[in-house]
This record gives sequence, C-alpha cells and structure tokens, in this order.
Amino acid sequence: MAYLNFISDSDLENHIKETLDEYRETLKGINLERFNENIIDPIKLTFDSIVYNKKIKTILNEEIARQRDKSNTNAIGYFHQKIFKYIRNCEVPQKGFDIIFNDGTQKYYVELKNKHNTMNKGGADSVYINLQNQALKESDCICALVEVIAKSSQNIKWQRTMNGQKVENERIRRISIDKFYEIVTGEKDAFAKLCKVLPEIITKIVNKTIANKREKDTVFQELKQKDKNLLKSLYLLAFKTYEGFDNF
Repeated sequence: MAYLNFISDSDLENHIKETLDEYRETLKGINLERFNENIIDPIKLTFDSIVYNKKIKTILNEEIARQRDKSNTNAIGYFHQKIFKYIRNCEVPQKGFDIIFNDGTQKYYVELKNKHNTMNKGGADSVYINLQNQALKESDCICALVEVIAKSSQNIKWQRTMNGQKVENERIRRISIDKFYEIVTGEKDAFAKLCKVLPEIITKIVNKTIANKREKDTVFQELKQKDKNLLKSLYLLAFKTYEGFDNF
C-alpha cells in the first residue's frame, strides 16, 4: 500500500533522503574554530549562566545546539519547497518564485515561508510587492504567500498597509500549508497524511544511512586546553589580543 496518493513512494523516500543529506553538515563534530566562527560573546554567556542559574557547560551545549538548529532550519525549508517538484502540476523554479502550480484552470505563484513570524515589516512588504507585480503581469493568476506554520488554517486575501495606505487584491492570498496541499492535491487532509508517514520513513532512512555517522564535538576539550576554567577560556578566546587579558 502506498504511503500517499499524491506522490510516489520512491519520490517521497528520495526527497526525504535528500533532505537528510542537507543535515549531514550538522552531523559533523563541532570543533572550537567552527564553534567560534562568529566569535562567541563570553559576557553574554556570563549573564545567561548567572541569570538562568545554569552551568557554563550547559550554556555552551545550548549554543552548540542553536548553531546546529540554524542549519537544520534551512534543511527543513528545503524539504517543504522541493517536495513539490514531485507533485503533479507543480514546478520548483531554479530562481524567482518558490513554487508554481498550474492545473490548466488556475495558476498559482507561491512564496513559501516556514513560520508566519519570520518576516519583519520590511520583509513582508517586499514579498507582497513581488506578488503584486506578478498579479499585475497575469490578470488571471493567483499569487500567494504560503506559510507552513501559520496562525491558523486559512486561505484569505492578504491585506497590507504600506506608506500609510491599505493595499489589497483578491488574487493576492495568504494561505496555510494545509490549504495549499488541498489546492494542489484535491485532498483536504493531504498535509496531515504527509506528517503522519514522516516518522516511519525518516527512521527507516536514518537507520540505513546516518545512525553511525554522528561525530563527537571537541569544543570542551579544546577550551580546557586553554584553561581548566571554561568561562575563563571563553574570555581568553574572545579577547586574546585585548589589554589585560594575558593575566585574566
């Protein structure tokens, strides 16, 4: 029995494998050089440690996890967008819009975002203007911001206020991912069905390809080579050329 009606098992498994390949960079161990690429702020870590009553080691582990999560968020964006290249009547262009859907009766141009709160006002205005420009070029198309994690399940006219004026167009929409899957597949619960089969397929592929490839981090060992006191090591790392820190 097939996992889903709107995508073949082989395409779905290949796409999940490709998404997991995007994770591979985060499976590599993090050394001190990589950890400190953007220069860790020891003063902030000092505040965090004392205010939240956490050991420096715990704070550092949280920072390592945050760095990995940033990369993995990009991988999940890849998953949500690229899956549509396997779904009928959908196209994932190399540039321009994230997804184009055309079933012969209606054409959608889509900007895809993972979370409804990831855009500031300037970013939202920019997306709206891009959709608006396309709507003006094609009088019968629908241009939509599709959000994976929206405030609610919705397919609504997207209203904006720009330069103090209210802007709206019935063909510029704000659509949650479940409603977009319904538009594309004709199944109301298509997105829910996808979510239900993900754990099984991810586990299957991880056990085959990733389980024994996770590397150990060396951040703590390298910090302790500088000084047994982790916090002191962080200060020496960030401020090694500053006056007074040679005897900190």
